Amino acid sequence: MREISPTQNWILITIVLAASGVAYDMMFYSNQTPVVGAIFALFIGMPIIAFERKALFRGLYRRIQKLPTFAFIVTELVIYEILMSIGFACAALLLSSLGMVKPSSFLDLVIMPYEVFLYALAVCSAMIFILRVRELLGRDVFLSMLVSRYRNPVREERVFLFIDLVDSTAFAEKHGDLRAQQLLSSLFATFAEPVRRHKGMINDYVGDAAIITWPLARGIKGARCVRCIFDILADIEANAASWRKNYGQVPKLRAALHGGEIITAEVGVDHHKISYFGDTVNTTARLETLCRSLNRPVLISAELAGRMEFPDEISCEDLGTHALRGRGQALGVIALSSRAVTVLNTPAVILHG
Repeated sequence: MREISPTQNWILITIVLAASGVAYDMMFYSNQTPVVGAIFALFIGMPIIAFERKALFRGLYRRIQKLPTFAFIVTELVIYEILMSIGFACAALLLSSLGMVKPSSFLDLVIMPYEVFLYALAVCSAMIFILRVRELLGRDVFLSMLVSRYRNPVREERVFLFIDLVDSTAFAEKHGDLRAQQLLSSLFATFAEPVRRHKGMINDYVGDAAIITWPLARGIKGARCVRCIFDILADIEANAASWRKNYGQVPKLRAALHGGEIITAEVGVDHHKISYFGDTVNTTARLETLCRSLNRPVLISAELAGRMEFPDEISCEDLGTHALRGRGQALGVIALSSRAVTVLNTPAVILHG
């Protein structure tokens, strides 16, 4: 599936918003030039989309996210009204100064008509709903389900990154399951931005582990899959003081990378999901468990490592071949570390990552 850059994504949103304004003008103001409707739509809708995508007032959005559901909805509606009113007034003043609209009074410039508010709210709500579902499922899964790409099983090549939290059981025994779940939620939240930045997709959370995947060509391009895990480790290290303050410790991770041919299929009846089957997935899971016995936090299969060029800051240590449980052939294994960050893995081992 072709990559879409953040810039292209915003361009697409801009086109849809502008088109909605043109459509409104054609329905209710046929004697008005279409560009007027497009400008009004962009000024009214773009701040709301930017707010929902955390590009505008990010701190405010994070605070209201913590509110109870009803309070969150009411607060968002109030913010929508404020942003749309400001956008409408700015667009009206701009178009009036250019002589493109001729209001009968100043109030017509700064007060948004009720029907315009309802139409703008409906358009923005529909777009936000689609974007939310897309974020919930992931871009690739959302588009694949939309076009039924995996309704029939498909053979393809993918990269998998398995990340596991070290000593999560001990933490739960000491602090309780609720506190352990809060730690996991915070940890998984830190994965989101590096995964998004490196064009990956979080496929699933299994207990205290996360499974991240890329189409093979996308994952090895610029060593994205490798950069992703080390960006996650760097983020955790950069916020070590906050982790210690909130949870009494800094999360320690084990991670494994492997890639190859798999079968992808959409499964389920009431609850649909895109699942991956094959030796590649199982091998990645076995490789992650090997981290413990080899006392290395980040491992990559030699097969996958041979298909990409590593950044200068990444060091590779060839650990030879190792037998994996449930796999007939031994697997070449390489330990990865980074010269940029120091992350504790065990009391005796330091990952320079």
